Amino acid sequence: MPEGVPGPVFDARSHDADGPGAAAFCRAPDNKTKRGDVHLAVKQTGKTAPGPAVGRTRNPTLKTIAQLSGLAVPTVSRALNDAPDIGKATRERVRRIAAEIGYVPNRAGVRLRTGKTNVVSLVLSTELDAVHHTTQLTASIAGGLRDTQYHLIVTPYFPDEDPMRAVRYMVETRSADALILNQIQPEDPRIAYLLDRDIPFATHGRTVWADRHPYFDFDNQVYGRLGAQALAARGRDRLMLIAPPRTQMYTQHMMAGVAAGAKAAGATFEVLEGVTSDDTAADIEAVLRARLDWGPPVDGIIGGSVTAAIGAVSAIEASGLEVGGDIDLFAKEP
Repeated sequence: MPEGVPGPVFDARSHDADGPGAAAFCRAPDNKTKRGDVHLAVKQTGKTAPGPAVGRTRNPTLKTIAQLSGLAVPTVSRALNDAPDIGKATRERVRRIAAEIGYVPNRAGVRLRTGKTNVVSLVLSTELDAVHHTTQLTASIAGGLRDTQYHLIVTPYFPDEDPMRAVRYMVETRSADALILNQIQPEDPRIAYLLDRDIPFATHGRTVWADRHPYFDFDNQVYGRLGAQALAARGRDRLMLIAPPRTQMYTQHMMAGVAAGAKAAGATFEVLEGVTSDDTAADIEAVLRARLDWGPPVDGIIGGSVTAAIGAVSAIEASGLEVGGDIDLFAKEP
């Protein structure tokens, strides 16, 4: 609005907002609006009083919320940061007011005051994911951070790129408060780097240092053992595993589980060579079909992924065999 042009100004009292705790900031001293003025009239409930639409050229701040809620600025800040010493009702009221007026934290200001970014970075490879595990992982983490002060970003790295590069960038530029990583190796250099620098992080998968850092993991050793036991219970004794990449820790767990289950059942066990469960279904089909056509008989297959199961079914059928008849298949759900 140009300087000196009257704006949509109203007084709290004209809308019955003069009760205890009512807050109003209306006319400028010269009775004319000034650029950047915020014209609101609210009761203690935090609801905007009826009146004409109000424009703003300056974003609301913690002070704005403090004035509308009747709380001190430090209390508002702590409420928005889920401080345990602030009651639930107060936190909810502050968040409701913040949402109503469109308050968004100034991240540059937060960083200057606290040294924090309120950002969590998910570091991911750009490799194609046929069964949308990456989508599920991202959605799950975003859901966990919902209604917190933290914002999720994705930091990608390319298959032909050193994975350390993305991690170093986030740490050296202090672009995030914490990192989340997947595709974990037993002695992952990224994890060693973060542990050495005392950077907060968590992993999707374990390392040999799992007792020193938080992680989330599927128990692939148990999965492998259960697979071998289930197939043995159906009379299968010539087992095969379509394993994930052997550089990753969960592959070692899965192989150990299958080996233990097969040994206990008196069955033989091999890992399909030339392909991994991370490859495409078409590649898995081609390699497995060649193995079924020319190698020793196999009567039970354990898939390390949904894609492996899809490729295995295609290979079995293309070889003129029957799933559930000639060969049983044990696999994960997506």
